[in-house]
Amino acid sequence: MKTGCDTKQAEGATDRLADAFLHYLRVERGLAENTIEAYARDIARFTSYLVEEDLSPDRVTYETLGRYVGRLSGALSARSLARNVSALKMFFRFLTAEGILQDNPARLLPTPRQSRRLPSVLTREEVERLLAGPDPSTPLGRRDQAMLELLYATGLRVSELVGLKISNLNLEVGFVRTFGKGAKERLVPMGDRAREALQDYLREGRETLRKTSNTGYLFLNRRGGPLTRQGFWKIIKKYGALAGIRKSITPHGLRHSFASHLLERGADLRSVQVMLGHADISTTQIYTHVTRERLKKIHESCHPRP
Repeated sequence: MKTGCDTKQAEGATDRLADAFLHYLRVERGLAENTIEAYARDIARFTSYLVEEDLSPDRVTYETLGRYVGRLSGALSARSLARNVSALKMFFRFLTAEGILQDNPARLLPTPRQSRRLPSVLTREEVERLLAGPDPSTPLGRRDQAMLELLYATGLRVSELVGLKISNLNLEVGFVRTFGKGAKERLVPMGDRAREALQDYLREGRETLRKTSNTGYLFLNRRGGPLTRQGFWKIIKKYGALAGIRKSITPHGLRHSFASHLLERGADLRSVQVMLGHADISTTQIYTHVTRERLKKIHESCHPRP
């Protein structure tokens, strides 16, 4: 029979394994911090379950994981459930690779299928209204205009956008260098509108916001520090409301609008994949309905017997 001391020691050992796993994700895998935070929550939920069941990782079986996933399935969305299963599989793969476990109980654990639904996409007219919202006569307005123009021009993730340094810009050539998931570098072209908005912000807005700060971050808040993801969420919501757009406006939605509008105007899926920074083209294939619709319109307008 386990004593309270034994239980606390077992919990401490499990927590140390979880910490080692998160360190591995951060240092060796180079995952983005928000991804690591999500996995940390998932593993913390699992380790709490192990404590509840009086189990340690070396006593976990495939059946244990099946019961745990079954318990989660009624409480989480399909997307969250799939991420939890992914976290479990990575965690036990790590423990096996480190020699802590001989066999991986999660090896055959199936990943729940989830529908790949395209988020709400803005029309081109809605995008124009959104981008017309900032007041370019103020430093904050110049910053907001530059951010919105750049996001729509490049399809960056919000974490990539707020993480940009001035050194990441090549305004002469018209490219931005960013580091996406897994710290993978990519170069994304920007259009003249975005380049002009950035030049205006750097010339007239950023120096006013910078105050005494020597930060190299491109987009600054009103106190002179780097803008956060949450800060940009509030900004884009504000301009969505000003534009009278009733759809849910998010940075990710503008990223999807960027991809959809490129495909509507003839871009190929592979090029869009590269610009979005998707490691696998299957991720980009949520947009295939756009190419199907374009082909249908071409067929209707060009075929002699539509």
